Amino acid sequence: MNGFTTVMLEPSYDLMEPRERAELAPGRMRYQVLGSLEVRGTTSGLVVKAHKIQQVLAILLIRSGQIVPVERLSSEVWGDRPPRRATATLQVYISQLRKLLHRPGTCPIVTRPPGYMLSLDGDELDLHVFQRLVQRGRAQQKAARHEEAFASFEAALGLWHGPALGGLRDSPAVDAFATWFEECRLECTEMLVDCGLALGRHRGLTGLLYTLIAEHPLREVFYRQLMLALYRSDRQADALGVYRQARSTLTTTSVWSRAGRCATCTAPYCSPMTNSTCR
Repeated sequence: MNGFTTVMLEPSYDLMEPRERAELAPGRMRYQVLGSLEVRGTTSGLVVKAHKIQQVLAILLIRSGQIVPVERLSSEVWGDRPPRRATATLQVYISQLRKLLHRPGTCPIVTRPPGYMLSLDGDELDLHVFQRLVQRGRAQQKAARHEEAFASFEAALGLWHGPALGGLRDSPAVDAFATWFEECRLECTEMLVDCGLALGRHRGLTGLLYTLIAEHPLREVFYRQLMLALYRSDRQADALGVYRQARSTLTTTSVWSRAGRCATCTAPYCSPMTNSTCR
């Protein structure tokens, strides 16, 4: 990802169900993974600074409600070169997290052979709120309630404050999760723009779409949406320019496979400048 576009800085409380509103209310513990890892609402003002402890917490969060074996945690934190006392070190990390996350009468991290599990109510994790808002927006969009759908998608995107679990993607599980949820964020953005176009907000969307194309030049749908927004804004020449840009960018990409093999003539490292079979 080349950049990060935030559509809305803060989620709208008016759009949320009571359980979601309670989740975001001050004084309640909240886990945030849609950006850098944060835990808010703790009486002790929780700050997790150690990178590997952050990794352990991130892995337990994205696997919340599931047992994560000790071997899996070790592999995620140290790869194929764990320290000699990896199990003991993980126990120390878990102990520190338990102290930080402890609330009167409960602790979210429990021991479940062959590992650990972070058990939390779905209201405490921002990605669950995001998923509910997107699901609601999809239903509203399908019912042609575009104003409501736009607001739901905007609130969902407002939960993001940077790339998912930024700075922790050296863990394979975290990297896979971040890649998946980045795709979810982009799909939500696409649906937001579609609703905006349906509401006649094309002029206000052109700047956002230009930014999105700069960040994601291979995302075809953003070109289509921008061309439509420009056309409806009486900017046909600019729309044609976007079409040419899309054709150049996407055609060039389709000719070359990731393996360095020409998709047209199947020759390795072929170039249209030197190989007549590609012309």
